[in-house]
Amino acid sequence: MSARTANPESLTAGLPPAVSEADTVLLGLGRRARRAYGYDDIALVPAAATVDPEDVDVAWEVGGHRLRIPVLAAAMDSVTDVRTAVLMGELGGAGVLNLEGLQTRYEDPSEAFERIASAPQEQCVRVLQELYRAPVREELVARRIQEIKRGGALAFGSVTPASASWLAPVAEEAGLDVLVLQSTVITERHFSSRGRALSVRQVVENARIPVMAGNCVSYQAALELLEAGVAGLFVGVGPGAACTSRKVLGVGVPQVTALCDVAAARDAFRQRTGRHVPVVADGGIRVGGEVAKSVACGADAVMLGSALACAAEAPGRGYHWGMATPHAALPRGTRIRVGTTGTLRQILFGPAQVDDGSQNLVEALRTAMAMCGARTLREMHRVEIVLAPALLTEGKAAQFAQRVGQGR
Repeated sequence: MSARTANPESLTAGLPPAVSEADTVLLGLGRRARRAYGYDDIALVPAAATVDPEDVDVAWEVGGHRLRIPVLAAAMDSVTDVRTAVLMGELGGAGVLNLEGLQTRYEDPSEAFERIASAPQEQCVRVLQELYRAPVREELVARRIQEIKRGGALAFGSVTPASASWLAPVAEEAGLDVLVLQSTVITERHFSSRGRALSVRQVVENARIPVMAGNCVSYQAALELLEAGVAGLFVGVGPGAACTSRKVLGVGVPQVTALCDVAAARDAFRQRTGRHVPVVADGGIRVGGEVAKSVACGADAVMLGSALACAAEAPGRGYHWGMATPHAALPRGTRIRVGTTGTLRQILFGPAQVDDGSQNLVEALRTAMAMCGARTLREMHRVEIVLAPALLTEGKAAQFAQRVGQGR
């Protein structure tokens, strides 16, 4: 895979710079398509000069806030509540609370979580739809944010574009530190015959706190969101373990290509303005190697859902579901059983007690960066990447035979 090149003057039809016909394949007469790549398609090349993992700095900044580790807990009810948001802050990251979720619809959401966990699989979407019909309550939005702040953590809160004009001021008044404007796909330009649509630029201008936005997967969409003044960009449409948008809608871009395209827009924007806006890989990240690959493709941080839903402290009780699963008309998610594999600290910092890469994610990132000679996340953006579809299978026949024998 070639290195990214940022040239804002060569933007054509929303494609990243330097994309030519040679980069596409023929689908049929008159129709071509770009190849796109996911995590399993690439590998990182060790550098000629390595560094000590202890000398690697994985801190990053967003909206003037410095976080010690590049990890956000996803704005999903099965992942982040007040308790896990506070714990994520103690561990050096942050948890993003879904301000339109169960925590802000019910004074005590424990009964709702129990119903979700105990529902038969064929009834889980109906149960979720029923539970999410309860209205979001402004006083609970304010209370949850204040509880996170009293716990000593930064308060990150997520709202959908449709609710931003109503909930953002409430959250900001309660002490929210970073507003996350998040939907399956977000753009600065949205057209509707039903009336005036939300403007991301207007949300940013009206807010007194940093506004991160997502999700996007293309160069042009990212560039326009950056021009609108967002403090961070989330990348990923449909790669999450509990998300079915790619199947239901047929829409999405594999994460490696999406990250490279969005990072190219970020780099072009920084070259022109001098302002570095962090990119966050959101969805499809299961193991430490995928965290490292995300950063190599241009991410400054990752947002983890199912990887953290299996923590002992996670509110989902061993289950995980997508934000669009309870959609009243077109559910785009499912409830999955993730179980409980360890504590949140163990998943992020070890010691790992499993060999599949799902624990000690931060040390895995540090070690990968050290092997690639990168002392900082920004240096990791420049490491060599190769196409390697055989990376996970080459020489691993004995491992696969063992897993089959164990029923894994």
